[in-house]
Amino acid sequence: MRYIPSPITPQFELMYSATANRSGRMQYHRIKPGVSKVRISRSEFIKAYNSLRILGIKPLPVANSETDFQIEFYV
Repeated sequence: MRYIPSPITPQFELMYSATANRSGRMQYHRIKPGVSKVRISRSEFIKAYNSLRILGIKPLPVANSETDFQIEFYV
């Protein structure tokens, strides 16, 4: 998956991230830039992904894997 960064920094209120920890378990967070980072449930992450207006998505490649990736999205 190729990622092409935007030349313009988007203005967003929240960022959601799904990242794998060292053991491979996924961790989900809701982040207010410069304010807070709160761990959320998988169902809350999925609900946000399916229902909120997404401004941008940033895939985060996993080292030594062409098929696995982590993701951040901005609302």
